Amino acid sequence: MAITLTNKAAQRITNLLFNRKFGIGVRLSVKTTGCSGLGYNIEFVDAINKDDTLFNNKGIQIVIDAKSLIYIKGTEVDFKKQGLNEGFEFNNPNSKAECGCGESFTV
Repeated sequence: MAITLTNKAAQRITNLLFNRKFGIGVRLSVKTTGCSGLGYNIEFVDAINKDDTLFNNKGIQIVIDAKSLIYIKGTEVDFKKQGLNEGFEFNNPNSKAECGCGESFTV
């Protein structure tokens, strides 16, 4: 199952990579955090590791490590802007529950 980006997420990532002037894409991963257990992490990628899986969506390289892939396979990444708040949102079919603040999830 692929990782996909909405048009808004792809445009935001493209702009961020352009402004950064280097990098091969973004890394999407999970980390232990919050009251539900797992949180999403997104960062620039400059090198690919041996255990990484690559997805190309809308011309953007999405890199995921083997440990994170089992939790986020099939996820759609969106970008929302509401007033002064903006950020990436994750539509994860593997998520069974989220904490009240929406910062973490369980599978």
